[in-house]
Amino acid sequence: MKKDIGVCTPLYPAPALVVTAYDRQGIPGGLMVAWGGVCNSEPPCISVAVAKNRHTLEGIMKRKAFCVNVSSEDVICEADFFGLASGRDVDKFETAGLTPRKGDLVDAPLIEEFPISMECEVVQSIDLGSHFLFVGKVVKTWAVEKCLDEKGYPDPLKVKPLVFAPKCGTYYALGRVVGKAYSEGKKKFRGK
Repeated sequence: MKKDIGVCTPLYPAPALVVTAYDRQGIPGGLMVAWGGVCNSEPPCISVAVAKNRHTLEGIMKRKAFCVNVSSEDVICEADFFGLASGRDVDKFETAGLTPRKGDLVDAPLIEEFPISMECEVVQSIDLGSHFLFVGKVVKTWAVEKCLDEKGYPDPLKVKPLVFAPKCGTYYALGRVVGKAYSEGKKKFRGK
């Protein structure tokens, strides 16, 4: 039986993404974002929601660019730090011992140590209230070679992405493959 739990957004899993941009002085910074995901396939676009009080917000708005870096189990401490500290007070890259690399096609840094990074041009921003929603067109994607499958695409079990449960305040790892998309339903509902 279901119970009314009020108005909330328990969409699990939420990705644990580190969105990076340069601040007004050109210092690379970023923040942890759980509210993000693919929002269009052609052209490929990602949406990320950034709270209005975040230091990184100004850099994204000014430069019309950001990078989305997929965190992994291997960089859990560094990724979490990007959600703890403010770029107003500390150089997050330097403190976390991470390497910023200027994007090839956008005016934003990517994180060398993270398994996947996507360079994004802002194509739209929407003021939703507590957050700005940025839609970024992916113009280049970088991936660590050891995380790729035989077809050259990132393998989730090799990437080992962190996923986040916001209200619980916990990170999770992906588990096992449980089925193949667009085929499991056919087993039960073929001919219906």
